[in-house]
Amino acid sequence: MSSNTAQPIAVEVKGLSKRYEIYSDPQDRLKQMIFPRVSRLFGKQPKEYFREFWALRKVDLTIERGETVAIIGQNGSGKSTFLQLVCGTLFPTEGLVARNGRVAALLELGAGFNPEFTGEENVYLSGMLYGLTESQLKERYDSIIEFAEIGDFVSQPVKTYSSGMYVRLAFAIAAHVDADVLVVDEALSVGDVRFTQKCMRFLRGFQKTGTLLFVSHDVGAVTSLCSRAVWLDHGSVRMDGSAKEVVEAYLAEQHVLDRKAQGVAVTAAKSERAKAKMKALDVVDPRLDQLRPANSIKVFEFDPEAHESAFGAGGASIVDVALIDQDGRQGQLMQGGELVTLQLKVAVHKQMAGLIFGFYVKDRLGQRLFGDNSHLSYEDVIEGSEGDVFVASFRFRMPILPVGAYSIDAAVASGTQDDHTQQHWLHDALQFRTVDSTMRHGLIGIPMLSISVEKERSLA
Repeated sequence: MSSNTAQPIAVEVKGLSKRYEIYSDPQDRLKQMIFPRVSRLFGKQPKEYFREFWALRKVDLTIERGETVAIIGQNGSGKSTFLQLVCGTLFPTEGLVARNGRVAALLELGAGFNPEFTGEENVYLSGMLYGLTESQLKERYDSIIEFAEIGDFVSQPVKTYSSGMYVRLAFAIAAHVDADVLVVDEALSVGDVRFTQKCMRFLRGFQKTGTLLFVSHDVGAVTSLCSRAVWLDHGSVRMDGSAKEVVEAYLAEQHVLDRKAQGVAVTAAKSERAKAKMKALDVVDPRLDQLRPANSIKVFEFDPEAHESAFGAGGASIVDVALIDQDGRQGQLMQGGELVTLQLKVAVHKQMAGLIFGFYVKDRLGQRLFGDNSHLSYEDVIEGSEGDVFVASFRFRMPILPVGAYSIDAAVASGTQDDHTQQHWLHDALQFRTVDSTMRHGLIGIPMLSISVEKERSLA
């Protein structure tokens, strides 16, 4: 693909497929090399001594420059194969991969490393594989080693390294190759907390100028880092959209499969009706202009027909969700820092024991800011019968929130904290928006009672 293309495309794949030949016996591999050729010489239909496994099948995907895209899916869904095809370490059986710019990759541990070489020698080996010259590597060597933080181990063969040290050195090299596209495949999961945070800071800086392909089973990292997600399922694209929507659909599906494996019938539903827009339910409180509060929050009405995604076994259902202000009123205008009560009204449809009620508050990206459930608050098991209606109340002080849109996931489950079945999980059950804020840093804040600065002593 030409760099002068009118569209700012970083990676494009069309009809991408990868087939592997699986042999039941080692001698079948030798038979496959010889007998089909002999059969063709005599004009016969050759016999195959292997079975096909398609790791990827007819994947079409376009990634624009500057996008941060997560690739998610179960183990064996084709994520790593897709990334290796993008990087060029594998060749496709069918289809096309077009790349625009230099691609740097963090795939399986030690990829591109010679285990007998020292860390220093592998810096030069890997750097040259990325297209850097020896003089460029000499200029960047001290910075690479400083970033890796592996000390004197840089003079030791990398076969003596721990998995964390592998990642440190590999990431440090990738961070210094001036890549246009950076591919990260679960590599950060083996690093320590401090180095992982250091890598995340680099990735956030890289996002400003480069294209990032990110594979992780940490859905929190996906929603925090990525604007878009692609869900691969058995080698095909199952869903492609915003990270929030794809992650929510993926998690629902995983719960369905997990419960199905244990013999519990759980379904995931997607409503045909489009989700109601916040502005359609917006009620302007006349006090807003008069109060001019520091962190005003406008709450939108619960509409049971407006929710496009939910999942659960169906033994109970959430029929209402409301935020109650400190005066006991169902508020439409609240303030960050005030005491509020979140109420979940749940109808029970069959006899069940071990009912658990819970919620999560999420930001617009789907990042879970905080949440809780009733399990640890009750020593006695909560039992429900057909026709029962429960109201679960969670009282807390609303944090200070940056300006933006937020939502609340509501859920009712049965079982225990460690082993439970979701009876009804409702994504974005209630929505609210902060319209002004004094908050400067972080995802959430706390009501600051005072800030003071005093000079304790002076040298003058």
